[in-house]
Order: sequence, then structure tokens, then C-alpha cells
Amino acid sequence: QVQLVESGGGLVQAGGSLRLSCAASGSIFSINTMSWFRLAPGKQREWVARITSSGSTNYADSAMGRFTISRDNAKNTMYLQMNSLKPQDTAVYYCRATAKAESWRSLSTYWGQGTQVTVSS
Repeated sequence: QVQLVESGGGLVQAGGSLRLSCAASGSIFSINTMSWFRLAPGKQREWVARITSSGSTNYADSAMGRFTISRDNAKNTMYLQMNSLKPQDTAVYYCRATAKAESWRSLSTYWGQGTQVTVSS
């Protein structure tokens, strides 16, 4: 089994920065694509960014230019550097990853429990 744990959330003023981390643990053979999603009160879940195992990245329009997704494969950890934060960035941020617990198994999707990000105006 693969577990994902997000950390780094908190309260920050508008214009500030925050760095989120997503650490994968457990039985891990390989991790494929990792993504960040967020869920704000009264809104649907929104995709924020993703990064492939080779380092290719994609961003939602709302994140482009302000957020940077990265990963450290040696640590099985993904990061989301968030700069110039806005009140509308307030949400619970979730980590998602596709991974193999063993080499012979197919890819499975895993979700973390989320970390709260609150941006005050």
C-alpha cells in the first residue's frame, strides 16, 4: 500500500508564499504522475498542477506564473511552491499520485487527506 501525506498548509496573508509537500511512503516500486488538486468551500474540486515521472509539468490557468510544482524522486516527495497567494487560493489542497506498490502490479491511484491553505485579505 502507498500512503500520501500532505504538509505545509497554514494561514498566510495575501501576497505571501507557502510551500506544500506531499510525501509518499509504504510499499513503493515506482511513482508515475503526481498532481495537486484543491477544494474550496462551495466549489467543485479543481485540478491545480501535475508533474510526470520525467519532470514534465502542467498548470491550471489560475496557478500558472504563481505556482511551481516539483518532485524529488529520491525522497518520493512532491512540492508545490505557491507565491503571490490570493484569497481565492484558500482551499484544502490534495495530493494525488499514480504508483506501483510492486513491479508486477498495474498502476493505482492514491490520494492524500489534504492540507488546509487559508489566505487572508
